[in-house]
Amino acid sequence: MTLQRWEPLREVVSLRDAMNSLLQDSFVRPVGLLGDGSAAMLPLDVAETENEFILKASMPGVRPEDVQITAHGDTLTIRGEFKAEDEKKDAQYHLRERRFGQFQRTVTLSTPISAEKGQAHFENGVLTLILPKAEEAKPKQIKIGAQAQAGPATKSS
Repeated sequence: MTLQRWEPLREVVSLRDAMNSLLQDSFVRPVGLLGDGSAAMLPLDVAETENEFILKASMPGVRPEDVQITAHGDTLTIRGEFKAEDEKKDAQYHLRERRFGQFQRTVTLSTPISAEKGQAHFENGVLTLILPKAEEAKPKQIKIGAQAQAGPATKSS
């Protein structure tokens, strides 16, 4: 074991770097709104019951026909686009925070789903997906049979 001299300034600098990182991630780039910097992210709620997954996605201003949902095994992908409104030439914007652009969200679920039995509803800007679990993914119960005789069976002569 080697001894190192304690330098309090080293710890202060590392604390400063941690605070800078925290503040930059929290305030400069709104978490959950931007993915890789170009496409908007899609906020999701995912719940699981014994037989199905229930997903809810907030998509205000998106038309249902502009959303594409694909499923493969245990992976679900939702794609679409938040369309920008035409800017008014005579208007001067003081603030523009609403996002626009393409979005894509891929979620890996804990078990495969049966996509052909899935249901999708779109109401008030919220997409609700009800995705039944695949039959092979549902738990099966194994029943215990009668106990077998211990040892080889012997014939009486």
